[in-house]
Amino acid sequence: MRAGETQIALFRLSSGTIRAIDNRCPHKQGPLAEGIVSNDIIICPLHARKIDLQSGKVLEPDTGCVTTYLTRIENGQVFIQL
Repeated sequence: MRAGETQIALFRLSSGTIRAIDNRCPHKQGPLAEGIVSNDIIICPLHARKIDLQSGKVLEPDTGCVTTYLTRIENGQVFIQL
């Protein structure tokens, strides 16, 4: 999804939790929305960087981070705080 110039990847986890992060991996700008989710981790589809969906931090041994956004659900609608 887009918010102005910002591309946001939105994920609903198996727990029902909604996570929203920038849709670009900090390594080579891979589209995170196309990655694989495992628990609270997204795996970048380009080079398998693992990123924590809650904090936005890239897991070691790699480095970097992406912006995360607070989300909430009201009356079945998802709201993202930019």
